[in-house]
Amino acid sequence: MADSNAPTTSVAPELLALRQQIDSVDGQLLALLNQRAQLALAVGELKKHEGSVVFRPEREAQVIDGLKLKNSGPLQTESVAPIWREIMSACRALETPIRVAYLGPAGTFSEEAALGYFGSSIVRVPCANFDEVLHQTIAGAADFGVVPVENSTEGVVTRSLDLFLSTPLSIIGETSLVVRHNLLRKSNSLDGIEAVCAHPQALAQCHQWLSTHLPQAERRPVASNAEGARLASLDPKLAAIASQRAGSEFGLHLVSPAIQDDAHNRTRFAVLAHPDRHPQPAASGHDCTSLVVSVTNRPGALHDMLVPLKAHGVSMSRFESRPARSGQWEYYFYIDLQGHPDEPHVAQAMQELRAVCAFFKVLGTYPLDVH
Repeated sequence: MADSNAPTTSVAPELLALRQQIDSVDGQLLALLNQRAQLALAVGELKKHEGSVVFRPEREAQVIDGLKLKNSGPLQTESVAPIWREIMSACRALETPIRVAYLGPAGTFSEEAALGYFGSSIVRVPCANFDEVLHQTIAGAADFGVVPVENSTEGVVTRSLDLFLSTPLSIIGETSLVVRHNLLRKSNSLDGIEAVCAHPQALAQCHQWLSTHLPQAERRPVASNAEGARLASLDPKLAAIASQRAGSEFGLHLVSPAIQDDAHNRTRFAVLAHPDRHPQPAASGHDCTSLVVSVTNRPGALHDMLVPLKAHGVSMSRFESRPARSGQWEYYFYIDLQGHPDEPHVAQAMQELRAVCAFFKVLGTYPLDVH
Protein backbone atom coordinates (compact mmCIF):
# COMPACT_ATOMS: atom_id res chain seq x y z
CA MET A 1 0.00 0.00 0.00
CA ALA A 2 1.36 3.42 -0.95
CA ASP A 3 2.28 5.82 1.83
CA SER A 4 -0.28 8.62 1.72
CA ASN A 5 2.19 10.91 3.52
CA ALA A 6 4.97 10.44 0.93
CA PRO A 7 5.89 13.68 -0.84
CA THR A 8 4.69 14.02 -4.39
CA THR A 9 6.42 15.91 -7.13
CA SER A 10 4.75 17.24 -10.19
CA VAL A 11 6.54 17.96 -13.43
CA ALA A 12 5.46 20.92 -15.51
CA PRO A 13 3.94 19.81 -18.82
CA GLU A 14 6.46 21.92 -20.77
CA LEU A 15 9.43 20.26 -19.01
CA LEU A 16 7.92 16.80 -19.44
CA ALA A 17 7.46 17.43 -23.17
CA LEU A 18 11.09 18.55 -23.53
CA ARG A 19 12.32 15.48 -21.63
CA GLN A 20 10.34 13.25 -23.91
CA GLN A 21 11.89 14.96 -26.95
CA ILE A 22 15.37 14.49 -25.50
CA ASP A 23 14.62 10.79 -24.88
CA SER A 24 13.51 10.48 -28.49
CA VAL A 25 16.65 12.19 -29.80
CA ASP A 26 18.83 10.00 -27.55
CA GLY A 27 17.22 6.94 -29.07
CA GLN A 28 17.92 8.24 -32.56
CA LEU A 29 21.53 9.01 -31.60
CA LEU A 30 22.02 5.50 -30.24
CA ALA A 31 20.64 3.98 -33.44
CA LEU A 32 22.92 6.18 -35.54
CA LEU A 33 25.95 5.34 -33.38
CA ASN A 34 25.28 1.65 -33.86
CA GLN A 35 24.90 2.27 -37.59
CA ARG A 36 28.28 4.02 -37.54
CA ALA A 37 29.77 1.11 -35.59
CA GLN A 38 28.54 -1.34 -38.25
CA LEU A 39 30.20 0.75 -40.96
CA ALA A 40 33.41 0.92 -38.91
CA LEU A 41 33.38 -2.89 -38.61
CA ALA A 42 33.00 -3.15 -42.40
CA VAL A 43 35.95 -0.77 -42.86
CA GLY A 44 37.93 -2.88 -40.41
CA GLU A 45 37.30 -6.03 -42.44
CA LEU A 46 38.54 -4.31 -45.59
CA LYS A 47 41.65 -3.11 -43.75
CA LYS A 48 42.38 -6.65 -42.59
CA HIS A 49 42.30 -7.90 -46.19
CA GLU A 50 44.53 -5.01 -47.29
CA GLY A 51 46.87 -5.40 -44.33
CA SER A 52 46.49 -1.73 -43.39
CA VAL A 53 46.44 -0.29 -39.87
CA VAL A 54 43.30 0.36 -37.84
CA PHE A 55 44.28 3.74 -36.44
CA ARG A 56 44.95 6.56 -38.91
CA PRO A 57 45.60 9.85 -37.08
CA GLU A 58 45.40 11.95 -40.26
CA ARG A 59 41.98 10.48 -41.11
CA GLU A 60 40.63 11.17 -37.62
CA ALA A 61 42.01 14.72 -37.75
CA GLN A 62 40.27 15.31 -41.08
CA VAL A 63 36.97 13.94 -39.74
CA ILE A 64 37.08 16.21 -36.69
CA ASP A 65 38.12 19.26 -38.73
CA GLY A 66 35.24 18.66 -41.13
CA LEU A 67 32.71 18.33 -38.34
CA LYS A 68 33.94 21.50 -36.66
CA LEU A 69 33.44 23.40 -39.91
CA LYS A 70 29.90 22.03 -40.22
CA ASN A 71 28.97 22.78 -36.60
CA SER A 72 26.28 25.47 -36.46
CA GLY A 73 25.77 25.38 -32.67
CA PRO A 74 24.63 25.78 -30.01
CA LEU A 75 27.10 22.91 -29.29
CA GLN A 76 30.46 24.59 -28.75
CA THR A 77 33.02 23.83 -31.46
CA GLU A 78 35.69 22.89 -28.91
CA SER A 79 33.35 20.15 -27.66
CA VAL A 80 33.32 18.40 -31.04
CA ALA A 81 36.81 16.85 -30.84
CA PRO A 82 36.47 15.11 -27.43
CA ILE A 83 32.98 13.81 -28.30
CA TRP A 84 34.08 12.30 -31.61
CA ARG A 85 37.33 10.94 -30.22
CA GLU A 86 35.25 8.85 -27.81
CA ILE A 87 32.94 7.72 -30.61
CA MET A 88 35.87 6.71 -32.81
CA SER A 89 37.60 5.03 -29.85
CA ALA A 90 34.52 2.91 -29.12
CA CYS A 91 34.24 1.92 -32.78
CA ARG A 92 37.93 0.97 -33.02
CA ALA A 93 37.61 -1.16 -29.88
CA LEU A 94 35.01 -3.36 -31.62
CA GLU A 95 37.92 -4.85 -33.60
CA THR A 96 41.00 -4.95 -31.37
CA PRO A 97 41.41 -2.44 -28.52
CA ILE A 98 44.54 -0.33 -28.89
CA ARG A 99 47.23 -0.80 -26.23
CA VAL A 100 48.79 2.49 -25.11
CA ALA A 101 51.86 2.89 -22.88
CA TYR A 102 52.38 6.01 -20.75
CA LEU A 103 54.02 7.14 -17.53
CA GLY A 104 52.00 5.64 -14.66
CA PRO A 105 50.59 4.80 -12.20
CA ALA A 106 46.90 5.68 -12.55
CA GLY A 107 46.12 9.37 -12.35
CA THR A 108 49.12 10.88 -14.17
CA PHE A 109 48.80 13.67 -16.70
CA SER A 110 50.33 11.26 -19.23
CA GLU A 111 47.36 8.93 -18.68
CA GLU A 112 44.99 11.87 -19.11
CA ALA A 113 46.75 12.82 -22.36
CA ALA A 114 46.53 9.24 -23.66
CA LEU A 115 42.81 9.06 -22.90
CA GLY A 116 42.22 12.47 -24.46
CA TYR A 117 43.98 11.45 -27.68
CA PHE A 118 42.79 7.86 -28.12
CA GLY A 119 39.54 7.92 -26.13
CA SER A 120 38.79 5.74 -23.14
CA SER A 121 38.25 2.48 -25.07
CA ILE A 122 41.93 1.47 -24.90
CA VAL A 123 44.02 -1.04 -22.99
CA ARG A 124 46.13 1.01 -20.57
CA VAL A 125 49.80 0.12 -20.14
CA PRO A 126 51.16 2.27 -17.27
CA CYS A 127 54.97 2.37 -17.03
CA ALA A 128 57.46 3.33 -14.34
CA ASN A 129 59.41 5.82 -16.48
CA PHE A 130 59.79 7.23 -19.99
CA ASP A 131 62.40 4.60 -20.91
CA GLU A 132 59.92 1.84 -20.17
CA VAL A 133 57.23 3.57 -22.25
CA LEU A 134 59.51 3.40 -25.27
CA HIS A 135 60.66 -0.15 -24.47
CA GLN A 136 57.09 -1.46 -24.25
CA THR A 137 56.22 0.20 -27.56
CA ILE A 138 59.37 -1.04 -29.32
CA ALA A 139 58.78 -4.59 -28.05
CA GLY A 140 55.16 -4.59 -29.23
CA ALA A 141 53.66 -4.89 -25.74
CA ALA A 142 52.00 -1.57 -26.56
CA ASP A 143 50.82 -0.31 -29.94
CA PHE A 144 51.57 3.29 -29.06
CA GLY A 145 53.51 5.24 -26.45
CA VAL A 146 52.71 8.70 -25.08
CA VAL A 147 55.46 10.88 -23.57
CA PRO A 148 55.60 14.59 -22.68
CA VAL A 149 57.99 16.65 -24.79
CA GLU A 150 57.42 20.29 -23.86
CA ASN A 151 55.84 22.44 -21.16
CA SER A 152 54.77 26.04 -21.65
CA THR A 153 56.41 27.04 -18.35
CA GLU A 154 59.51 24.86 -18.02
CA GLY A 155 60.32 24.22 -21.67
CA VAL A 156 61.39 20.88 -23.13
CA VAL A 157 61.33 17.56 -21.28
CA THR A 158 64.99 16.74 -21.77
CA ARG A 159 64.77 13.00 -21.08
CA SER A 160 62.21 12.57 -23.87
CA LEU A 161 64.38 14.47 -26.37
CA ASP A 162 67.43 12.41 -25.44
CA LEU A 163 65.48 9.17 -25.93
CA PHE A 164 64.23 10.31 -29.35
CA LEU A 165 67.82 10.47 -30.55
CA SER A 166 68.31 6.69 -30.54
CA THR A 167 64.82 5.15 -30.55
CA PRO A 168 63.50 3.40 -33.69
CA LEU A 169 60.02 4.75 -32.87
CA SER A 170 58.45 7.56 -34.88
CA ILE A 171 56.15 10.36 -33.77
CA ILE A 172 52.75 9.81 -35.42
CA GLY A 173 50.68 12.31 -33.44
CA GLU A 174 50.66 15.00 -30.79
CA THR A 175 48.28 16.25 -28.14
CA SER A 176 48.43 19.04 -25.59
CA LEU A 177 46.88 19.21 -22.16
CA VAL A 178 46.00 22.06 -19.85
CA VAL A 179 47.90 21.11 -16.69
CA ARG A 180 46.42 22.13 -13.36
CA HIS A 181 48.51 21.12 -10.39
CA ASN A 182 46.80 20.54 -7.06
CA LEU A 183 48.19 20.07 -3.57
CA LEU A 184 46.84 16.77 -2.24
CA ARG A 185 47.06 15.24 1.23
CA LYS A 186 45.43 12.78 3.64
CA SER A 187 44.22 15.65 5.84
CA ASN A 188 42.61 18.83 4.55
CA SER A 189 45.23 21.22 5.95
CA LEU A 190 48.64 22.75 5.19
CA ASP A 191 49.78 22.20 8.77
CA GLY A 192 52.55 19.69 9.45
CA ILE A 193 53.63 19.05 5.88
CA GLU A 194 57.28 18.00 5.96
CA ALA A 195 57.76 17.16 2.27
CA VAL A 196 55.96 17.67 -1.04
CA CYS A 197 56.34 14.79 -3.52
CA ALA A 198 56.00 15.28 -7.26
CA HIS A 199 57.72 14.88 -10.60
CA PRO A 200 60.61 17.38 -10.92
CA GLN A 201 58.75 19.25 -13.68
CA ALA A 202 55.71 19.74 -11.43
CA LEU A 203 57.86 20.95 -8.55
CA ALA A 204 59.46 23.50 -10.88
CA GLN A 205 56.08 24.61 -12.25
CA CYS A 206 54.85 25.31 -8.70
CA HIS A 207 58.05 26.92 -7.38
CA GLN A 208 56.56 30.29 -6.43
CA TRP A 209 53.51 28.83 -4.68
CA LEU A 210 55.64 26.40 -2.67
CA SER A 211 58.07 29.15 -1.68
CA THR A 212 55.19 31.30 -0.45
CA HIS A 213 52.98 28.74 1.30
CA LEU A 214 55.34 25.88 2.25
CA PRO A 215 58.80 27.44 2.46
CA GLN A 216 60.09 24.93 5.05
CA ALA A 217 58.82 21.79 3.32
CA GLU A 218 61.26 19.55 1.46
CA ARG A 219 60.61 19.30 -2.28
CA ARG A 220 61.00 15.60 -2.96
CA PRO A 221 61.24 14.54 -6.65
CA VAL A 222 59.64 11.21 -7.57
CA ALA A 223 59.05 9.31 -10.82
CA SER A 224 55.57 10.76 -11.44
CA ASN A 225 52.96 12.98 -9.83
CA ALA A 226 50.70 9.98 -9.32
CA GLU A 227 53.53 8.20 -7.52
CA GLY A 228 53.76 11.26 -5.27
CA ALA A 229 50.03 10.94 -4.58
CA ARG A 230 50.47 7.28 -3.72
CA LEU A 231 53.23 8.11 -1.24
CA ALA A 232 51.14 10.90 0.30
CA SER A 233 48.31 8.44 0.84
CA LEU A 234 50.64 6.36 3.04
CA ASP A 235 52.20 9.13 5.16
CA PRO A 236 50.25 12.03 6.77
CA LYS A 237 53.42 14.17 6.83
CA LEU A 238 53.65 14.12 3.04
CA ALA A 239 51.73 16.10 0.45
CA ALA A 240 51.67 15.61 -3.31
CA ILE A 241 51.30 17.77 -6.39
CA ALA A 242 49.07 15.93 -8.81
CA SER A 243 45.81 15.88 -10.74
CA GLN A 244 42.33 15.61 -9.26
CA ARG A 245 42.15 12.17 -10.91
CA ALA A 246 45.16 11.08 -8.83
CA GLY A 247 43.59 12.52 -5.69
CA SER A 248 40.44 10.50 -6.26
CA GLU A 249 42.47 7.39 -7.08
CA PHE A 250 44.34 7.52 -3.76
CA GLY A 251 41.65 9.01 -1.51
CA LEU A 252 43.34 12.36 -0.86
CA HIS A 253 41.94 15.76 0.04
CA LEU A 254 42.34 18.58 -2.46
CA VAL A 255 43.98 21.02 -0.05
CA SER A 256 44.82 23.76 -2.59
CA PRO A 257 43.70 23.67 -6.23
CA ALA A 258 45.57 25.05 -9.26
CA ILE A 259 48.85 25.93 -7.54
CA GLN A 260 50.90 26.12 -10.77
CA ASP A 261 52.70 29.44 -11.22
CA ASP A 262 51.37 29.89 -14.79
CA ALA A 263 47.57 29.89 -14.99
CA HIS A 264 47.79 28.83 -18.67
CA ASN A 265 50.22 25.97 -18.05
CA ARG A 266 50.11 23.40 -20.89
CA THR A 267 52.11 20.30 -21.68
CA ARG A 268 52.59 18.91 -25.16
CA PHE A 269 52.80 15.14 -25.61
CA ALA A 270 54.14 13.05 -28.49
CA VAL A 271 52.41 9.86 -29.63
CA LEU A 272 54.94 7.22 -30.74
CA ALA A 273 54.69 4.03 -32.80
CA HIS A 274 57.06 1.58 -34.46
CA PRO A 275 57.31 2.32 -38.22
CA ASP A 276 57.29 -1.40 -39.02
CA ARG A 277 53.82 -1.67 -37.50
CA HIS A 278 52.43 1.81 -38.17
CA PRO A 279 53.28 3.83 -41.29
CA GLN A 280 53.96 7.54 -41.35
CA PRO A 281 50.63 9.40 -41.47
CA ALA A 282 49.68 10.85 -44.83
CA ALA A 283 49.32 14.60 -45.24
CA SER A 284 46.27 16.00 -43.47
CA GLY A 285 46.59 19.62 -44.56
CA HIS A 286 47.99 20.91 -41.25
CA ASP A 287 51.03 18.84 -40.35
CA CYS A 288 54.30 19.01 -38.45
CA THR A 289 57.59 17.31 -39.29
CA SER A 290 60.03 16.84 -36.40
CA LEU A 291 63.77 16.45 -37.02
CA VAL A 292 66.96 16.11 -35.00
CA VAL A 293 70.14 17.24 -36.74
CA SER A 294 73.72 18.23 -36.03
CA VAL A 295 76.29 20.18 -38.00
CA THR A 296 80.08 20.24 -37.90
CA ASN A 297 81.57 22.81 -35.56
CA ARG A 298 82.67 25.46 -38.08
CA PRO A 299 81.88 29.15 -38.70
CA GLY A 300 78.54 29.66 -40.48
CA ALA A 301 77.36 26.07 -40.04
CA LEU A 302 74.15 27.04 -38.26
CA HIS A 303 73.38 29.70 -40.88
CA ASP A 304 73.89 27.14 -43.68
CA MET A 305 71.45 24.81 -41.94
CA LEU A 306 68.69 27.43 -41.98
CA VAL A 307 69.18 28.63 -45.57
CA PRO A 308 67.23 25.74 -47.26
CA LEU A 309 64.21 26.40 -45.03
CA LYS A 310 64.10 30.08 -45.92
CA ALA A 311 64.76 29.41 -49.61
CA HIS A 312 61.75 27.09 -49.88
CA GLY A 313 59.40 28.97 -47.54
CA VAL A 314 59.29 26.34 -44.80
CA SER A 315 58.56 27.73 -41.34
CA MET A 316 59.98 26.43 -38.07
CA SER A 317 57.68 26.23 -35.04
CA ARG A 318 60.38 24.91 -32.67
CA PHE A 319 64.18 24.99 -32.46
CA GLU A 320 65.88 23.44 -29.42
CA SER A 321 69.48 22.44 -28.76
CA ARG A 322 70.81 19.61 -26.59
CA PRO A 323 74.46 18.78 -25.83
CA ALA A 324 75.81 15.86 -27.84
CA ARG A 325 77.75 14.66 -24.76
CA SER A 326 80.85 14.15 -26.89
CA GLY A 327 83.03 16.45 -24.82
CA GLN A 328 83.62 18.60 -27.91
CA TRP A 329 80.95 21.28 -27.28
CA GLU A 330 78.79 19.83 -30.05
CA TYR A 331 75.01 19.98 -30.10
CA TYR A 332 71.97 18.27 -31.54
CA PHE A 333 69.22 20.56 -32.79
CA TYR A 334 65.58 19.54 -32.50
CA ILE A 335 63.47 21.24 -35.15
CA ASP A 336 59.73 21.26 -35.88
CA LEU A 337 58.85 22.21 -39.44
CA GLN A 338 55.40 23.24 -40.60
CA GLY A 339 54.31 20.92 -43.40
CA HIS A 340 54.60 17.35 -44.68
CA PRO A 341 57.37 15.72 -46.79
CA ASP A 342 54.73 14.86 -49.41
CA GLU A 343 54.59 18.60 -50.15
CA PRO A 344 57.25 19.40 -52.79
CA HIS A 345 58.61 22.54 -51.11
CA VAL A 346 59.01 20.70 -47.78
CA ALA A 347 60.66 17.70 -49.46
CA GLN A 348 63.12 19.94 -51.31
CA ALA A 349 64.01 21.91 -48.17
CA MET A 350 64.61 18.68 -46.22
CA GLN A 351 66.79 17.25 -48.99
CA GLU A 352 69.01 20.34 -49.02
CA LEU A 353 69.08 20.48 -45.23
CA ARG A 354 70.20 16.85 -45.05
CA ALA A 355 73.10 17.66 -47.38
CA VAL A 356 74.62 20.22 -44.96
CA CYS A 357 74.11 18.17 -41.78
CA ALA A 358 76.56 15.77 -40.18
CA PHE A 359 73.60 13.96 -38.58
CA PHE A 360 70.00 13.99 -39.82
CA LYS A 361 67.03 12.02 -38.45
CA VAL A 362 63.32 12.46 -39.11
CA LEU A 363 61.57 11.89 -35.79
CA GLY A 364 58.12 11.84 -37.41
CA THR A 365 55.51 13.59 -39.49
CA TYR A 366 52.05 13.94 -38.01
CA PRO A 367 48.85 16.02 -37.91
CA LEU A 368 48.92 19.00 -35.58
CA ASP A 369 46.84 18.69 -32.44
CA VAL A 370 43.09 18.97 -33.08
CA HIS A 371 41.29 20.78 -30.23
